[in-house]
Amino acid sequence: MYAAVVDQIGGTPQYREVAAPVAGDGEVVVAVEAVAVENVDRAIVAGTHFSAGPFAASLPAVPCFDGIGRLPDGTLVGFGGLTPPRGALAEYVVVPAGFTAPVPEGIPATTAAVLTTAISAMSMRTAAGLQPGETVLIQGATGVAGRLAVQIAKLLGAGRIVATGRDAAALDSLRALGADVLITTEGADDEVVDAYRAARGDGFDVVLDYLWGRPTELLVRALVPDAFTFPSPTRLVQIGESAGPGITLPADAIRTSGLELYGAARNLAAGMATAYGQVVDWIRSGALTVDVTPMPLSRIADAWQRTDLRGSRLVIVPDRITEGENRS
Repeated sequence: MYAAVVDQIGGTPQYREVAAPVAGDGEVVVAVEAVAVENVDRAIVAGTHFSAGPFAASLPAVPCFDGIGRLPDGTLVGFGGLTPPRGALAEYVVVPAGFTAPVPEGIPATTAAVLTTAISAMSMRTAAGLQPGETVLIQGATGVAGRLAVQIAKLLGAGRIVATGRDAAALDSLRALGADVLITTEGADDEVVDAYRAARGDGFDVVLDYLWGRPTELLVRALVPDAFTFPSPTRLVQIGESAGPGITLPADAIRTSGLELYGAARNLAAGMATAYGQVVDWIRSGALTVDVTPMPLSRIADAWQRTDLRGSRLVIVPDRITEGENRS
């Protein structure tokens, strides 16, 4: 069979023939149909993610650790539980039998592969407790996850949605998805701080942060009041770090701004089933749209290096599927 193989940290996966996997006790062979390439997958291959150690220690290895495929009986499932050097970017994988779950009817494999990205946006409810009518700020709204988050904020009843990003054209397209206010983070620091202050109105109730780094430092500065007040809480949910892995957090930002920091996993275990079911219902009804760009596994080297997919998720599909065997 064929798989995408990484030989060194920071390398580009290469399409290569490898031995077909054989299931052991308590395992099952899954015929892969779709694998989303997430930012975390790229970071692991680059060696910059905190969990990259096991991958680096097992090279050569196949990246990505979950996806969508079919069991021997034809059931379409989501699968996980892979550990290096075994990864999902292959024609077939062997996974622990308990690490598969049926894909809901009516959800194509390429869309199902991106459901976890949509679930991250549900943390505005599970982690931050978003209530209808509240104001949501989405940091990094022009990416795949951010665009989904704008739609989900609207569907959850947000009263006002503020979206940030660097690309002016991509930002402008968010109005059609439900964004009310747009902030470009490309300007000078003082300009960006002023833009946050102008957009906050009575305050940002929930912030969904896919950026961290400089934009979040500037947001925190904008939240600090000019006088002694008792501001309403700003519940910031930290999800991604595409703008940087760290920030400087001044003490007065915690003392005086009402800022509360949460990780995206807060309350997720208890709320995952409900969040997943809601996302599936929205996709089935057409209320939530997911933009994907499928590419064949044989073109993994080109696909991995693409930089033109802002707003669309790269999904790798084995060549047997692109040649006509895809079933949904």
